[in-house]
Amino acid sequence: MTQQARELLEATARTLAPRQEANPLVAAIADGTAGRTVIGALALEQRHIVASDRRSFLHLAARAAPRPHGTSLFTTLAEGEALALERLGALLHGCGLDEVAAGAYEPMAGCQAYPSYVAWLALNGDPADVAIALYANFAAWGAYCATIAGALRTRYGFTDEACGFFDFFALPAPALEDLAVAAAQEGLDGGHVTMPAALRHGRLLQSYEAMFWNTLASRTPEHP
Repeated sequence: MTQQARELLEATARTLAPRQEANPLVAAIADGTAGRTVIGALALEQRHIVASDRRSFLHLAARAAPRPHGTSLFTTLAEGEALALERLGALLHGCGLDEVAAGAYEPMAGCQAYPSYVAWLALNGDPADVAIALYANFAAWGAYCATIAGALRTRYGFTDEACGFFDFFALPAPALEDLAVAAAQEGLDGGHVTMPAALRHGRLLQSYEAMFWNTLASRTPEHP
């Protein structure tokens, strides 16, 4: 009975998919014209984002407690953020940054708007609607990470360990997608899904993600 949810999620993802040219920063990293400072800033901003998203997903898991598939989805997402956080140290080191530099870094509002909205969703969004909105972001974020991971190796000489953060998110995650489908179907069956809200959440998530990349591109000088 999950076919309805899978078709809904795939249609939503197509509707909300960013245009190919919508992320010039990833394109600049891909061709090696982005400076190492922008990669360092990306890593430093993710240090805050990943920690925040982990707590948001744990809160969503608790709120979804009467729905086992929703709880499983958000618990798995939180566990994934914890694993990603462990890989950030090697990326920061590859960018020439130590713990002192990381602790002194002041995050940019335009980059932190995304996790702030995820936290808002954790408090206010129905877990099933949030699952649908997040699913639409999986493919775009994973593709960005795959492009960056490849470019860091070929254009910037980063080690495999330093690329581990992006490799983690670039890997296909069929089990996670299945959990999202099950959580969405659970919401549909229980009458919890409100598609206008789910689409609104997804649209805003994509807009805040675009703001993240554009803020990095506009605030960080490029010195290849």
